[in-house]
Amino acid sequence: MSFKTLQAQEALAWLEADQALFVDIRDPQSYAAGHIQGALALNNDNVAQFVSEQDKTRPVVVCCYHGMSSQNAAQFLFEQGFTEAYSLAGGYEQWKYLYPEQCTA
Repeated sequence: MSFKTLQAQEALAWLEADQALFVDIRDPQSYAAGHIQGALALNNDNVAQFVSEQDKTRPVVVCCYHGMSSQNAAQFLFEQGFTEAYSLAGGYEQWKYLYPEQCTA
């Protein structure tokens, strides 16, 4: 078993229903410039604390720029015990194009 890829349309439904935890692994400047509403910034400085404190049975959706780096991060979270880890297909760039109202600015 490993991570799965999640399409933006399904991710939006999960976000609106609060069915998953969203994390953003982009650099701090990009995160500060805009991110999916409610997404937590996840980086090397806070990942250990994140892994130890989060409910590993709750689905986690990982967002990066274009949906590539998030695959490795989702696999890492799966290996850390998260039962459902997803990479957001298309990343934040696709998300902000499709759902600008669901982004912070």
